[in-house]
Amino acid sequence: MSTAADLHPMAPAHLPPYVAGADGSDFLMSFMVVFLITVILGLGVAYFTLHALPEKMAHRSNAVQLQLISVLAMLALFTHNNLFWVAALVLAAFRPPDFITPLNSIAQSLRNLAGGPRRDEAPAPTAEKES
Repeated sequence: MSTAADLHPMAPAHLPPYVAGADGSDFLMSFMVVFLITVILGLGVAYFTLHALPEKMAHRSNAVQLQLISVLAMLALFTHNNLFWVAALVLAAFRPPDFITPLNSIAQSLRNLAGGPRRDEAPAPTAEKES
């Protein structure tokens, strides 16, 4: 520690701790560098965690449209177009209506009414003409 005789006559007797020392050490700058790096890394992790939300939702629900959701999320990540991310989120959150099962049932009923072969049985073999 320096004595009063070592100080410059114009220097105050007490300096606040955030003032850089004569040896070049600066506590406030060192703290702000560490704080800034921590904040930037934390925001990056939060951004990518939020960005992966639609894919996590699709994995939990075993959605059939998982590949489409993954492609939309990747497009949103690389193009910075939020519409793709919103579309992926909506697609992951809500299951699309099943139109194929009722249409297959209608087709099978019409096939049964027309006397065609059922889906679960093989078509009847046709007799070949003998020459």
